Amino acid sequence: MHAGGRTAVEPDSAPMAEDTQFRIASVTKPIGAALTLGLVHEGLLGLDDPVTEWLPELAGHRVLTAPDAPLTSTVPAVREITVRDLLTMRSGWGVIFEPTPLQREMARQQVSPGPLTPPMTGDEFVARIGALPAACQPGAGWLYDTSMDLLGVALERATGTSLARLVADRITGPLGLASTGFRATDPARLATAYLPGPDGLTVLDPPDGMFAAEPTFRELSSGLVSTAPDLLRCFTALADGGAPILPAASVEAMTTEAITPAQRDQGVPILGPGLSWGLGTGVEIAAAEPWQAPGAWGWTGGTGTTVRVDPSRELVGVLLTQRGMAGPQDGFDSFWSAVATA
Repeated sequence: MHAGGRTAVEPDSAPMAEDTQFRIASVTKPIGAALTLGLVHEGLLGLDDPVTEWLPELAGHRVLTAPDAPLTSTVPAVREITVRDLLTMRSGWGVIFEPTPLQREMARQQVSPGPLTPPMTGDEFVARIGALPAACQPGAGWLYDTSMDLLGVALERATGTSLARLVADRITGPLGLASTGFRATDPARLATAYLPGPDGLTVLDPPDGMFAAEPTFRELSSGLVSTAPDLLRCFTALADGGAPILPAASVEAMTTEAITPAQRDQGVPILGPGLSWGLGTGVEIAAAEPWQAPGAWGWTGGTGTTVRVDPSRELVGVLLTQRGMAGPQDGFDSFWSAVATA
C-alpha cells in the first residue's frame, strides 16, 4: 500500500493517506454485480426474470427503428428486459457518442451518464428512461452505464430495502469495509475530485460537495465512495472465491465474457483493446497489451480509479486518483504495466 501526494492541489491541503476516501465512480459496477448475484444465489430474483416485475415504467417500451432515428420512429420491443440484460449492459439505453435525437433528449432529461449523480430520485430516473425509446432491442446491443442504474432501483424494489442497506448488509458489513458507502463517512477524509481540461484541472466535486450528504439517488453504476484498503479487501475476497459474500460459481459467472463478438465490437470505444464484458465487470479476453491476460477482470471509474484482478499473476491491484479521465481510453496502462512487471 502506498499513498502519495495531497488530497487537493493547494499546497496546504492534507497529505494523501491510506484511509483517504475517493469517489470510485464505475468501480462501483463490479460491487453492484456482486450484490446482485448474491441476491440471485439466494433466490430473491433470477437472472432471466423480467425487470418489469419491479420496474413497471419499462413495460411495453418502444425501440427506435434505427439508433439515429427520430424519437417518433419506433417499433414495439420484441421482449421484456431481464436482470441479465441489465448486468450485461444490453437494455437498449446507455452512452451514445453520436449526436442523435435520443442522445440529445437524454441530455435534456438529465439522464445521460456522467461523472456525478443525476439530480433526481431513482424513481424519477426510471420514469424518465421508461418514457424514452431504447436505441436497440433488449439483448441486441451493448450500451454502457444506464442499465446498472436501472438495476439498482430494481434491487431496492425487489427487496423492499434501500440500496445503502443492501450494500451494508451484504457487502461492506460481511467484509468489514468501514469506509465504503454512498456518502463520505467523514468529508475531511474525502479527496477533492478534479476534471482535466485545456486550462488545467477544474474542481468536479469538493469534499463538502455532493458526496458529503446522503444522496437522493443511490447509483449502482457509480455512486460509491471507498478507500484503497477497502477495495483491496473486497476484490481480494472475490479473487479468492467470493466468500463471505458470493459462492465461487457466482464469481466465475460474473467474470466470464457474457456478450457476443458483435456487441464487444460495438463497445470497443469504451472497453478498449483486449477487453470484453461479463456480468457487471470488464473481462480480459486477449493480451492486447503486455500487462493484460485472458481471465483477468476488473474495471475503471471516470473519476480516476481502477481495480484489476489478474489470476495468472496472482495479483489484485487498486489505484485511486482524483484526476478524472479525459475520455474512455484515458486509462491506466502505465500503472498496470508497472504492476505486471513487478
